[in-house]
Amino acid sequence: MHSTLRHTAVAGRFYPKDRATLQKDVRSYLSHQGAPVPALGCVAPHAGYIYSGAVAGAVFASVDLPRRIIVLCPNHTGKGRPLAIMSSGAWETPLGAAPVDSALAGALMKRFPLLTEDEAAHRGEHAIEVELPFLQALRLDFTFVPIALGTGQFDILEKLGEAVAETVRAENEPILIVASSDMNHYENDAVTRMKDHKAIERILALDARGLFDVVTREDISMCGFGPAIVMLTASKRLGATSAELIRYATSGDVSGDREMVVGYAGVVVR
Repeated sequence: MHSTLRHTAVAGRFYPKDRATLQKDVRSYLSHQGAPVPALGCVAPHAGYIYSGAVAGAVFASVDLPRRIIVLCPNHTGKGRPLAIMSSGAWETPLGAAPVDSALAGALMKRFPLLTEDEAAHRGEHAIEVELPFLQALRLDFTFVPIALGTGQFDILEKLGEAVAETVRAENEPILIVASSDMNHYENDAVTRMKDHKAIERILALDARGLFDVVTREDISMCGFGPAIVMLTASKRLGATSAELIRYATSGDVSGDREMVVGYAGVVVR
C-alpha cells in the first residue's frame, strides 16, 4: 500500500499557518471545567477558528481522547466518491503529521464495501482538517480514519453507522466517532437558533431518524447531518445512553452581524 501525505488545504485561512500561533490558539480554545470523560461520539463544528474554535475546543477538552478516532465529515467540494475513505498515509497540519489508522480503515471497508478509497474527495475538503490540530494538541499518539460523506440517503447512512458500530465493537478498545458539522447556514440569528434547537433536540435524544426528518422537514442547512446520523446510529448500537450539549454559538456572537449567520453546536455522546 502506498503511503500518501495529504497536505494542508486550509492552513492560513481557517486556522493559523504558523505552528506557534496555532498551538497558542488551540490551547486557548481547549477550556473545559472538570476532568475529561470517555465518550463514544461527538459533534464538533469545522468553521474558521475565529468563529467556531471555542465550540470545537470545548467539545474536545471535555472528552478523554482515546488512541484511535474515526472522523466523518460532509463533502463540501463535490469532488470524489459519495462514501470516500483514506486508508493509508498521514494528514499534515502545522503541528505535524497525523497518521491514518490503516487497520481500522481496512476493517471498516470490509464491513461496509460501499466505502471507496478516494483521495480526491479529501484533498480540498476542510471539515476534517480543521479538527486535527485540536486532537494533536490533546494527544500525540492518536491515529484516525477520515471519511467524507457526499450522500444524504438515510438508509445508507444508517447502514454505515451500523457497520461502524460492529467494527468498533470488534476492535475491543475505545474508539471515538467524531461527526464534523456546522449547523444552520446563512439565515438570521433568531431563525438559525430556532432551527438549530430543533436539530440539537433530536441529537440529544440520540434519535438519528428524528434528526434526518427534522433537518428535511424544517429545511435546516446542517451540512454534516449525514456524519451526525452515522455517529448517532453507531453510538446507540455501542450502548450510548446520553448526549450533552457542551456549547452552542453562532457566527454572529463573534462578528456582531445577526442578519446572516452560521450556527455551531458541540455535543458529546456517552
